Amino acid sequence: MIHNNLIALLTLKKVPNLGDSSIKKLIREVGSAEGVLAEKVNNLLKIDGIGTIKIKELHNPEHRRMAENELRFIEDNNVNYTVYDQDNYPDKLRHCIDGPVLLFSRGNIDLKHKKILSIVGTRKVTSYGVKFCEELIEALAPIHPIIVSGFAYGVDITAHRAAVKHNLQTVGCLAHGLNQIYPKAHAKYIDQVEENGGFFTDFWSTDTFDRKNFLGRNRIIAGLSEATVVIESADKGGSLVTADIANSYNRDVFAVPGRANDPLSKGCNMLIKTQRAHMLTSAADLIYMLNWELEEKQQPVVQKQLFIELEGNEKKIYNFLNKNGKELLDVIALQCDIPTFKVASVLLNMELKGVIKPLPGKLFEVI
Repeated sequence: MIHNNLIALLTLKKVPNLGDSSIKKLIREVGSAEGVLAEKVNNLLKIDGIGTIKIKELHNPEHRRMAENELRFIEDNNVNYTVYDQDNYPDKLRHCIDGPVLLFSRGNIDLKHKKILSIVGTRKVTSYGVKFCEELIEALAPIHPIIVSGFAYGVDITAHRAAVKHNLQTVGCLAHGLNQIYPKAHAKYIDQVEENGGFFTDFWSTDTFDRKNFLGRNRIIAGLSEATVVIESADKGGSLVTADIANSYNRDVFAVPGRANDPLSKGCNMLIKTQRAHMLTSAADLIYMLNWELEEKQQPVVQKQLFIELEGNEKKIYNFLNKNGKELLDVIALQCDIPTFKVASVLLNMELKGVIKPLPGKLFEVI
């Protein structure tokens, strides 16, 4: 039964113009993948959104032959797979309308009850981007998030390596089948990633690396997690596409700001300027915006700032707290000669910048 259902799903996946969302719709209306292939075409055409073009080649025997070949690869190589309606399918990805019908994996991935964060960015990452990425993951390590990325050059592999370094689970999403790896230079990291997580893809063993596969890969990166972080991006590129997909899934997006004239900061700055991403300057921003809680008895997670830009009242409050230690909000307002209603807003901005932290009883102190 399971074998027949998998063959049917693989067959449907090979039908041109029939995407994941349409396959799910057909299965929902008919009852099963096998049922879809057995159903009369005229009955399928009555389903809303299913036209002749989508099911024109539904019964082409070549699709079944290719499905049987892929099944042999799956069985011969012990490839793990999950179907969109199974319990072990990634929960957050399940809620994406175009999430993969079939998801293949290898390694030791466990997404249950975990905080999941996707990190993407330019392949031409600078030393600034590397440092920010490494320090961000180091600061988040006590919360034990799963770090998801695309296993590509630059920010991707930096994120995977930093996760492994801090014994965090990490997941690489591939734009090709599991029988290969791209780039080949990253083959040396495969074992480490699989020991600490693994790989996901919805591409077959016959699908080789191709740039046209990036969109499919990126939707998995965005769909797996509750938030996507963009670290350095030009004004065009795959990272921005991933951010847009994440926004379409109603997920949080964060972008690391940079200098106005820096080519690799243009994409991030644009995301922030157009309100398609929250500004990210430290791990504290993520914790605050995502409402992530620290485990009991752990110290607050704080990422050392790579840059701190404080304005007039922020500088005044920072200097006061730095000199006097923790203080009440009302005392800060009085001693800094700033109206109380303004102090609350300034303190929030400073907290988001990662330079102060709130304490019980309306107390604040410098980090």
